[in-house]
Amino acid sequence: MRLTPLGYGAAQAGNLYRPTSDAETRAAVDVAWDAGIRYVDTAPHYGLGLSERRVGAALRDRPRDEVVVSTKVGRLLVPSPGTAHEKDPDLFDVPADARRVWDFSRDGVLRSLEGSLERTGLDRVDVVYLHDPDEHEDQAFREALPALLELREQGVVGAVGAGMNQSAMLARFVRETDVDVVMCAGRFTLLEQPALDDLLPAAAQRGVAVVVAGVYNSGLLARDDPPDDATYDYAQAPAPLLDRTRRTAAVCADHGVTLPEAALAYVRTHPAVASTVVGLRTPRQVRETVARAAARVPAALWTDLVTAGLLDPAAHPAAFA
Repeated sequence: MRLTPLGYGAAQAGNLYRPTSDAETRAAVDVAWDAGIRYVDTAPHYGLGLSERRVGAALRDRPRDEVVVSTKVGRLLVPSPGTAHEKDPDLFDVPADARRVWDFSRDGVLRSLEGSLERTGLDRVDVVYLHDPDEHEDQAFREALPALLELREQGVVGAVGAGMNQSAMLARFVRETDVDVVMCAGRFTLLEQPALDDLLPAAAQRGVAVVVAGVYNSGLLARDDPPDDATYDYAQAPAPLLDRTRRTAAVCADHGVTLPEAALAYVRTHPAVASTVVGLRTPRQVRETVARAAARVPAALWTDLVTAGLLDPAAHPAAFA
């Protein structure tokens, strides 16, 4: 299967940080479809299943073979009527009518995927990732991944892998198992590139596709001029990092490029990167992101960032060849 270079991240469809309506999500997906985006990523974690339900509804009338849908396993949603009057404590503005239970067992994988199919209403899921198995490494390798590989062999899913906010364990999945694709969030960006030391070389050698998420480092790279309250990894950005980001933005401006345009362009320079997934909420955000992704970014920008001490020479795209 082919992933479009730009993917639709559907965490916002699960009311990440604030409410989003069904109509707004449907309109955003419609605009993304018209722009040629044919890869949509969701997960049970996003809004306790709300994202999956909205994604399924938005895609139900679309030609199924024209879109790649990925979801994730590892967090089972268990009904919790006793807390339904409370708000979900995990970043999503939804009722806490279910609770997340970590489960990377074979049975947990099967139950999670069954739940995802029910919520989306789709006939299949194309890509399934192990979702953040950081603290469950042994079970993920021993039970969860073999279960996904079995489902792939049976034709139940098309491709399997893992999605994490770190690169080291993803590199282990690539080196030691038969995964097809991995999603690396926040560890290969214009600000930091630890994935260059382990994941990306391994993926290039093994022919494993890498999907880059968190390209804006959860907000710090998302605006032309980062504000004082900009976030980094879902928390207040440290002052030294904010200063460095603003200096990077100034170099970008010298080349007629915005910081978000450079952030999107940079991660796509590595040959192992198959797609960049960006979290999208509204039609305006979709149009803005599509325009950013289409911007022409001169190669001289990367050289000037290296000269300014804002990009390691080993992270210059010329070093990826």
